[in-house]
Amino acid sequence: MPEFLFWFSLIFIVYTYAGYPVLLFVWSRLFPRPVRKAYLKPEPMVSVVIAARNEEKNIRPRIENLVQQEYPANKLEIIVVSDGSDDGTVPIVRSLIEELQRNPGLPSLKLIEVDDNKGKPYALNLGVGAAKGDYIVFADARQTYDGSAVSALVSNFSDSTVGSVSGELFLIDGARDGATVEMGVYWTYEKWIRKAESRTGSVVGATGAIYAIRRSLYQPLPEETLLDDVLTPLNIIMQGHRVVYEGRAKAYDQVSGNVQREWRRKVRTLAGNWQLLKLCPLLSSVRGNPIWWRFMSHKILRLVVPFCLFIAFGSSILISGPIYRIATAFQITFYAAALATWLAPPFRSFKVLNVCYFFCVLNAAALAAFFKFTTGSTRRIWKSGENRFTTYE
Repeated sequence: MPEFLFWFSLIFIVYTYAGYPVLLFVWSRLFPRPVRKAYLKPEPMVSVVIAARNEEKNIRPRIENLVQQEYPANKLEIIVVSDGSDDGTVPIVRSLIEELQRNPGLPSLKLIEVDDNKGKPYALNLGVGAAKGDYIVFADARQTYDGSAVSALVSNFSDSTVGSVSGELFLIDGARDGATVEMGVYWTYEKWIRKAESRTGSVVGATGAIYAIRRSLYQPLPEETLLDDVLTPLNIIMQGHRVVYEGRAKAYDQVSGNVQREWRRKVRTLAGNWQLLKLCPLLSSVRGNPIWWRFMSHKILRLVVPFCLFIAFGSSILISGPIYRIATAFQITFYAAALATWLAPPFRSFKVLNVCYFFCVLNAAALAAFFKFTTGSTRRIWKSGENRFTTYE
């Protein structure tokens, strides 16, 4: 039994982080599914929806960036849903509405003000419900877009099989404590997988800062949803459409550099993957989920890897023989290197040590996410009261 557990765990880990990407690469070479892109004429109406809470520092440059998009102004509307903001977000958006109204040649701007903090899913549902566009672009308040981002996203909808399009997020170096380097390594790996998934069918999820959908395919999000940028694309896939990746649609973000904040974000994201199985049980069904293999390989198996690491280490200790002694020594060395890199951040300049460190951090976050989800600590306490909101145009 210990030998079986060791080899099963080892194969599981290798498949999750290397086997799945290799299979995607081979599949993309043998059976590619290109998207029939074309710039639609006349241009369709597009609505950009931003859910914002206390974004007074970001909301003006965010809107000004969207106003400068290389897309017909009369075919572009921007909707900001203020989710109970109690800072200067609402006054800033109102002033921008007045400025844009004095310039008819610019896109329209709409503000939906929610009295209480209801959460991002609630705000997104309101924004989509108020949108006039045939296509919805979801944007966050912090990032900026390349000038042709909206046009690049929309060009994919000329292919009738495409229901959602994810753009590409570029991380700008804004930190000094190593968080940016770590995020860069992981994000490069993650983007490669998403591109390979797109070339062979559908991406499992989208980049929350920049993605678009056909409005007719949108399904209202449960208010407790943690990963709206994964659940919405999956809902579209379940309706028989593709979710593809568009590298020409570029968004730029600056990593905070706050290691604790990035840790909380990662734990929350991984806990959200567990939550997906609860919100949509069909995702775990081979028959019910058209991309079951991709979903399990990309989103769920990574959550199980920490347990396999424990099993592989424990079983290798119990088995005699040179192979297992080498395996035990390797694991001890690997974890010792990660611990040393954590205690001495300058070691992160060595790529091998940085890989050891980040691999352990990633799996520690997955373990923390599992316990947060199972104990219910990811649940949001929603405020009671009427769902009142006011719209300004």
